[in-house]
Amino acid sequence: MSKIDFLNQNLSEVAFDRTMPVVADTDDPQEVFRLDQPLCQGWYRLTAEIVADGAIDPQVFFDFGNGFSEMFSVRLRRVGEGDMFGITVRLPQDAVSVRLDPMSRRGEYRIGRFTARRLSTLRLARHLATHGLAVLRADPRGFASRFPAYWRALARPHFLRLGDPSVLARTGNSYASWIKRHDFDRQRDANALRAEVDAIEQPPLISVVMPVYNTPEKLLRAAIDSVLQQIYPNWQLCIADDFSTKPHVRAILAEYAIRDGRIKMTLRQQNGHISAATNSAFGLASGDWIALLDHDDILRPHALAEVALEIARHPDAELIYSDEDKLDAAGRRYDPYFKPDFSRELFRSQNYLNHLTVHRAENIRAVGGWRAGFEGSQDYDISLRILERIDQRNIRHIPKVLYHWRAVDGSTAAAGGEKSYAYDAGMRALKEHVARTGLAATVEAAPDTPFYRLRFAVPDPAPLVSIIVPTRDKVALLRGCIGSILQKTTYAPYEIIVVDNGSTEPETLAYLAEIARAENVRVLSWDKPFNYSEINNFAVSQAKGDIVGLVNNDIEVISPDWLTEMVSWAAQEDIGCVGAKLYYADDTIQHAGVILGIGGVAGHSHKHFPRDHAGYFSRLKVLQNLSAVTGACLVVRKHLYEAVGGLNETDLTVAFNDVDFCLKIRGAGYLNVWTPYAELYHLESVSRGADDSAEKAARHQREVGYMLRKWSFARDPYYSKNLSLTREDFSFAVD
Repeated sequence: MSKIDFLNQNLSEVAFDRTMPVVADTDDPQEVFRLDQPLCQGWYRLTAEIVADGAIDPQVFFDFGNGFSEMFSVRLRRVGEGDMFGITVRLPQDAVSVRLDPMSRRGEYRIGRFTARRLSTLRLARHLATHGLAVLRADPRGFASRFPAYWRALARPHFLRLGDPSVLARTGNSYASWIKRHDFDRQRDANALRAEVDAIEQPPLISVVMPVYNTPEKLLRAAIDSVLQQIYPNWQLCIADDFSTKPHVRAILAEYAIRDGRIKMTLRQQNGHISAATNSAFGLASGDWIALLDHDDILRPHALAEVALEIARHPDAELIYSDEDKLDAAGRRYDPYFKPDFSRELFRSQNYLNHLTVHRAENIRAVGGWRAGFEGSQDYDISLRILERIDQRNIRHIPKVLYHWRAVDGSTAAAGGEKSYAYDAGMRALKEHVARTGLAATVEAAPDTPFYRLRFAVPDPAPLVSIIVPTRDKVALLRGCIGSILQKTTYAPYEIIVVDNGSTEPETLAYLAEIARAENVRVLSWDKPFNYSEINNFAVSQAKGDIVGLVNNDIEVISPDWLTEMVSWAAQEDIGCVGAKLYYADDTIQHAGVILGIGGVAGHSHKHFPRDHAGYFSRLKVLQNLSAVTGACLVVRKHLYEAVGGLNETDLTVAFNDVDFCLKIRGAGYLNVWTPYAELYHLESVSRGADDSAEKAARHQREVGYMLRKWSFARDPYYSKNLSLTREDFSFAVD
């Protein structure tokens, strides 16, 4: 990690130049810029010239006084065909330092120039005008209908930024504050934890496996010391030195082996790389459980105690993983990853289990250990192979930071052929997993992120899809919705069922008569009071398709293959509801999945984030399982819809019926999926209006009460308890 002062700073513009290339030997190269004076709040244009051999995905982080965090970062977009990247962002308060991550892989890169220039009022007006014109050019006809919503969106404080860090600063919601409130403190918590450990009837032997190669002395000692300092005593540390060429390595290992008999050591006679070395270390293990530790990382002092307690509480466990964070060169903790419980689709997109992962030794033996040829992603490969033979309900997640992943300086040379070897090895591991499990899918690179995409084939013949669109007047919205489906959707066959709930405007009635003449459009009448659940249940009963899609009349299609993507998932035997990625008119996130418990019942993931933002650890860019998705655009097999009784038309006439439905589907044993590859606009609730009357407010409270009585919202398995339940931006929990 470089620490380099900005040049030419005058509170409104900073710039940095360097022509010397840097070779990064980690997958997280970083350049940290310390500022002589804070970068004042306001709108800035960030630009960077970055040259590298291979994919570049630059990300800029801002430190507002509480350290760097994914929450306060933006990804730069490529400008034109050259090596320039840029984005416009608003800093809501002064930034004390800035970090540029040029790419998410190992290899050589060069930063020609990195500039943050504050925008004048005139330049800002030009930028906003340019943004509006870009949206207009992308979809002239659709933008005309969306313009009022777009104009209102410009006034929102969320436009083109990530949320307001000043709010977090006022509430003290930083990682440092979270650590003080919630994290393990040895002086305060060790005795109580030790008492819990002493009560375990059959404490398991946990073998910590650590391959070593030319580790710097300070880091190697710190890694071994972190095991020696464990509160849990029933462990062994199994170290394999992979024929290190630096003499201090074997001397240190010999020293520690003499110091503590629980440390086992083998010295390989030739360098075989990490898979072979890990197998050698595993060969020393006699424990039933295997914990993996990199030679330059650190276990938290309570790590193995928490693992042992989890094993005692869940004797059927097969695989255990924990949360993690990073250590910078100065030993400061930052960038915690508060993970969800096991999400198969997220794991098939990225190895989010990562650190700390603990396997049953018998499972490692059963799959033949770590495989040569998958170096860099060898742990992902073995976890995928183990996943195929175990019950996924026995994968346990400990929602505590038990592992520090050290971000070391990316300044040593790496062989040119190894620049993307870890990513490529992960791709091969996932492709082989798909082949072994017989999935009718291909594996691709996930766009704009260093992860993977599973693309399923649509069944042959393709099933008929019934797209259900309830409506009442507001013909401009309906015209935009139906027109975009008919003009842009590449999937076939489908039918559209428009359910008219008492429209009276002549223009609307004329349009309904017009579209009813289309071959694949039907218009049904529903002359009862508005009841979203009842309307959709009625339409599903009339649907001819094997798959039904619930679509609001304020939805407009962006990606032509939206329905192909959603149907390909909905057709899978163990998949229930499939949700899409929805945007407001200003290209900020409206929906990226539902998180239970936010605001009392449920909230939307990443609401108001910029369209191209990666989200919390790239969750806006990859497939994942979620508890629920919005009914504004939801696809599901018709027989599943009917099997769980459809939407609740008695207790949930307007709100939360989609959440309730998804939870019923999940309770029936199916996984719900959210995909970022089906993109649509959603002009949320424009046609129905706001809940601003006493009658609507009372109805809303009744529906909230019903949901709280029926479902437990104490914890969403796909959202960490360490994250906020009052905000939708994945910020840290306050209480």
